[in-house]
Amino acid sequence: MKKRFAAVLTAGLAVSSLVGCQNNYSETTASASEQIADNSSEAVLEETSKKVSEDLSGSITLYTSQPEEDIQVMIDGFNKKWPDIQVDVFRSGTEEVVSKVLAEKEAGDVLADVLLVADNVTFETLKEQDLLSAYESPELEGIPEIYIDKDHMYVGTKVITTGIVYNTELTENIPAGFKDLTNEAYKDDLIMPSPLYSGAAAYNLGVLTRTEGLGWDYYQTLKYNGVVVGKGNGSVQNAVVAGEQACGLLADYMAIRSKNDGAPVEFVYPAEGSPAVTEPIGIVKGTDSEDLAKAFVDFVLSEEGQALTAEIGYTPIKSGVEVPEGFKRIDEITPLTWDTKELYQNREADKEQFSQMFQ
Repeated sequence: MKKRFAAVLTAGLAVSSLVGCQNNYSETTASASEQIADNSSEAVLEETSKKVSEDLSGSITLYTSQPEEDIQVMIDGFNKKWPDIQVDVFRSGTEEVVSKVLAEKEAGDVLADVLLVADNVTFETLKEQDLLSAYESPELEGIPEIYIDKDHMYVGTKVITTGIVYNTELTENIPAGFKDLTNEAYKDDLIMPSPLYSGAAAYNLGVLTRTEGLGWDYYQTLKYNGVVVGKGNGSVQNAVVAGEQACGLLADYMAIRSKNDGAPVEFVYPAEGSPAVTEPIGIVKGTDSEDLAKAFVDFVLSEEGQALTAEIGYTPIKSGVEVPEGFKRIDEITPLTWDTKELYQNREADKEQFSQMFQ
């Protein structure tokens, strides 16, 4: 995308003309920053920002697994800064989004410019398929390195932990951690999402079965304790809120939203630590709208974008951004993690073993 950027401002004097081709968003932003440094008046800052905004226009297509209302809030915020960039959205579950991207690649024309889905293991699939473009955003400061791909093909946008939700009207035995759910007190009163349906549950399976003190024995014990295997996280949320089950494994934001809506539930960050997905964002390799895609990535990772993430009801991935009520800050969460490559390579085998165990 080529653009013309004119009128370099100098210290309040006459303006000398400069017309040139700018090939990417980063160069345009850098040029604007240099001009602002030369003249710090508020009027010049406002005028320069306006010119930069006017210089970026067009449309991008975003493929995402985020709920429609959540991603729309982010797009609305983005359009306040970049009003001339239209963001078209395809939204579905992670598995369907990835299948669509792979099918489009096979057909020779990937329609997406930006991807925002599930977890880093899913992005490793996309990375292996050579579908991502490296981009080191200037907005990475404050994001823990464990959530940034070493090759800068993707970066997390939020932290969604899995913990324990319990119905306060059905149990007086408050679980402190994952192990507690194997106790007799919770027999036949548990539910968890299936890793065969949920990308987050598949990630959790890979991490928990490799965590010392849990492992595959933990899942086997849950089975003996009468755990119900639902479909996605929504099945767990509905069952515990409705009082069909006393406890369940659930994503933090779903439990806390239910509580805020008046449901008799509480959420526990497990004592062993929390497996977490980060809904990474990445740019599709070969996009014709690279500058616009970079602008969108930068906004999502910026303090402004992260404040919107908190407003929507998630833990921001950037330190220093205030978290919503009921959530832990990113530096308060004890993450349960494992080598991403190993999780990626063993995901299908893990799902198959789970399927055999619970069939």
